[in-house]
Amino acid sequence: MQDFWFYIQLGLQHVLDLDAYDHILFLAALAVPFTFKNWKQVVILATVFTIAHCASLAFSVYGIFSVDVGLIEFLIPVTIALTALYNFLRIFKEESITGIYFQALATAFFGLIHGFGFSNYFKMLMAEEEHKLGPLLGFATGIELSQVTIILLVLVLAYIVQQVFKVKQSIFIGVTSIIIFLITIPMLIATFPN
Repeated sequence: MQDFWFYIQLGLQHVLDLDAYDHILFLAALAVPFTFKNWKQVVILATVFTIAHCASLAFSVYGIFSVDVGLIEFLIPVTIALTALYNFLRIFKEESITGIYFQALATAFFGLIHGFGFSNYFKMLMAEEEHKLGPLLGFATGIELSQVTIILLVLVLAYIVQQVFKVKQSIFIGVTSIIIFLITIPMLIATFPN
């Protein structure tokens, strides 16, 4: 049980690490269009992301599949930028430009990419572990708990900005998405494949 708690903590630290804020940026971009009224949808998307993220870790740990780390390091900020751009485009449409199924599929794909970004480090950690499923589940639990925390913070921020300061939801989504996109640009430049 102590090892399980270690991996929960590792999952929490992986997402909440302010030095590696790509995960936080992605989750913020994912949650920005949502409110407390439709919180279940964004939690489902976060869970899809967690499952895909941990699937790519499992592929790596069990030696099923591996990818070029340099490419993944570039694709991670691409996923953030695409999510922010998608949000920005959504505010100009009365109806969603795609449904929740498209968002879930894209989120799953992005989760695989983010998971492969951490897979080499996680594979080294797991090298000494005889049983790998327990640590994977512990890590997934830590990721999910931290993601729900970030989503809750974004929803609270959205509530305060939209209800207290009376900012229109479309303006909040647009401005926040632009800020996230701008923060992502240096990451794209720094990781661009040579």
